Amino acid sequence: MLPAQLDPAGDTLSPTTMLGEAVESPERTVILPLLHGPMGEDGTVQGLLELANIAYVGSGVLGSAVAMDKAMAKQILNAAGIAQARFRAFAEHQITPGLPGELAAELGLPCFVKPANMGSSVGVSKARTVEELRDAIDYALTYDEWIVVEEAIDGREIEIAVIGNEDPFVSMPGEIVPGDDFYSYDDKYVNDASTGIIPAQISAEQTDEIRAKALDVYRALRCEGLARCDFFLEEAGEARGFLCNEVNTMPGFTPISMFPKMLIASGMTYSEIIDRLVELAIDRHQRRRRNTKH
Repeated sequence: MLPAQLDPAGDTLSPTTMLGEAVESPERTVILPLLHGPMGEDGTVQGLLELANIAYVGSGVLGSAVAMDKAMAKQILNAAGIAQARFRAFAEHQITPGLPGELAAELGLPCFVKPANMGSSVGVSKARTVEELRDAIDYALTYDEWIVVEEAIDGREIEIAVIGNEDPFVSMPGEIVPGDDFYSYDDKYVNDASTGIIPAQISAEQTDEIRAKALDVYRALRCEGLARCDFFLEEAGEARGFLCNEVNTMPGFTPISMFPKMLIASGMTYSEIIDRLVELAIDRHQRRRRNTKH
């Protein structure tokens, strides 16, 4: 978690201790919570920073928590009319012996099984038989008590970077070409076999469409600051076009990560991205303080 020092703004606050490290001047500090997964981008750290009255980069408690929980995010996107793969979400106590067979009949095989509250494809399995589906559910339950099962989409993986608060900027799209059977944890971090293509090789009309859809998703999930919105482009079979896969409210942020690369390809520099995120954090913090101060 990285602090960025700023010019003084707002009321003087008493020294605050953050995760064992003293922050001597909270009014001069913006935190970049560059953390993945549970206890990082799921609203927990964001809640801690709200209590400490310190500005931070990214979505607030609600947006972070909802985007992290794939089961809740999918329900909200359904309510907003945003197209997705067919899915079922359920808690561990709702599992019955016949559930894997029901899911296979409803969603088809193969299908994907995911823990609801994880990232980086941790705990994700592709199930090709009912028995593999049963095992995949058991495996996912070792990471979370809520599970999401989705139909397998035969499509291209297209991503979009979004940055902003009330008036977000949407980047040009990029495409991920997995080197594995799907975009797995090993494919992302171990084998280095996947390929990122920026800009994605899609038409101008499709580019306009996915940029508009990304903005709809961003707003529906109450995202702020930044997010990477991931879609499938289904051109065969049912040919449903762009289907929202998931949203990452604190995406990979190295200079070679897709999020900054898409923004850089859209005209920003890496340092400008950081500066803009800090500005957005200050803006959001001041707005929140103004609206909640008594």
